[in-house]
Amino acid sequence: MANAGVIQNSGPSPIRSPDFVPLRTWIGVGASMLGAFMAVLDIQITNSSLQDIQAALGATLEEGSWISTAYLVAEIVVIPLTGWLSQVFSIRRYILVNAALFIFFSVCCASAWNLPSMIFFRAFQGATGGILIPMAFTNLLVSLPPSKQPIGLALFALTATFAPSIGPTLGGWLTNNFSWHYIFYINVIPGLLLLAGVWYGIAKQRPKPELLKQGDWWGILSMAIGLASLQVVLEEGSRKDWFNSSLIINLSAIALVFLALFFWIELTRKQPFIDLRLLHNRNFGLASIVNVSLGIGLYGSIYVLPLYLAQIQKYNAMQIGEVLMWAGLPQLFLIPFVPKLIKILDVRLVIAIGVSFFTTSCFMNSDLTHLTGIDQLRWSQLVRAMGQPLIMVPLSTMATAGLSKTQAGSASGLFNMMRNLGGSFGIAILATLLTQREQFHSNQLGDAVSLYNPETQQRIKELTQVFTSRGSDLVTAQAQAYKSIAGLVSREAYVMAFNDCFYFIGFALLMSGIAILFLKKVKPSDGPSDAH
Repeated sequence: MANAGVIQNSGPSPIRSPDFVPLRTWIGVGASMLGAFMAVLDIQITNSSLQDIQAALGATLEEGSWISTAYLVAEIVVIPLTGWLSQVFSIRRYILVNAALFIFFSVCCASAWNLPSMIFFRAFQGATGGILIPMAFTNLLVSLPPSKQPIGLALFALTATFAPSIGPTLGGWLTNNFSWHYIFYINVIPGLLLLAGVWYGIAKQRPKPELLKQGDWWGILSMAIGLASLQVVLEEGSRKDWFNSSLIINLSAIALVFLALFFWIELTRKQPFIDLRLLHNRNFGLASIVNVSLGIGLYGSIYVLPLYLAQIQKYNAMQIGEVLMWAGLPQLFLIPFVPKLIKILDVRLVIAIGVSFFTTSCFMNSDLTHLTGIDQLRWSQLVRAMGQPLIMVPLSTMATAGLSKTQAGSASGLFNMMRNLGGSFGIAILATLLTQREQFHSNQLGDAVSLYNPETQQRIKELTQVFTSRGSDLVTAQAQAYKSIAGLVSREAYVMAFNDCFYFIGFALLMSGIAILFLKKVKPSDGPSDAH
């Protein structure tokens, strides 16, 4: 009878089962996951501390937005490159060098002396941290046998869904209790653990510098220019009123031209740096569509909900974090069970259940009032916490099933890029939707709250009396009454606009369910193999 991980044969020495994974390999996989967690965390961790950073660096609100934009632009550009560059330098060396640089540039961000230096360091932090996300995905596909990959994918899901949920909380706590510098210093100790784990746990591989001679340089250049331009358009478009800005018009044209060129080069070249033909694979292509919607849901909800809590409820960073944590912490306990669940149920059914939970949580948030706070939001956050792991783990399993290990790098780059682009598109749409729907609802409410309306006149009279009783003269009290009415209209218009945003996120997730219907059935053990 076979022991765990060992098959007894007739000879004197046991033969290890092909499914056996040594502790050293698990340490390497875990270390690479820690790197991905840190990189995803750093996308969100500055959001709750931007005002403090802007004040320290003497930057305006609009200028300070480039602190986040620089990170995201650099990250989205390097993600597709990781598959090819990891072959050139080897997975182990590529992670080690970039992890060390990520720590270095994190410390540089904490030491920034003005806005340009912060943007410069933040861009390099994004460029080096950005590779840690897809490389964690690639490493688990290459290092683990198919039967163990659901466990690795569960660990990866923690980086993609848990890190964004706790990022603003952690950033706010560090800023409130220490200073904003610590949101960058926090990367040092985990970064050193990451370096040690990768050094010990990932096997040495021979680098292939000869691939540089065959480099798809025109494809890389067109991708870098196109994606960077697109990311800036999505990040800055709403703030600059979209196509009323010459910058947005010019960058949109550049993105369109260079991305079209990129697709043409990659689909016609014999040795492209990233294999876009993977999108022709039925399951990978459909799973990527669902992944875009997941990005909209993940990053969109983390964008909209804190805005509502800050603007309507006047919550501080820590209070906002308490709300978001209800969608984060439960995932730590749920994710370990997902690999077992997808062995029992059809993987497609698990994804559908996850999308249903996530969609339901968004619709639960679509009936907000000015009184909705943590007590009411806790339940929708718990439902969301149940849904996200049920999407992320089985969706990754579905996308990678049947692919060869030689395709792991391209698959990882494309799959992670899709989720990030989904988040960028989602936030851009939501920022615009929030502004437009607030204006729409404000006009609608303004028509209803007319000065000719007897109820409005009565309310103004009551408020005037209140302000008069507090010591204001009649003219001042009446002006205060008008201002109070206008404030109420603005508040309610924003609440209704936030509800519309959650409807949008919910419907975006719901529409992704159509793609799930056309996925081919796979088994969790059908992951990437050694087949070429």
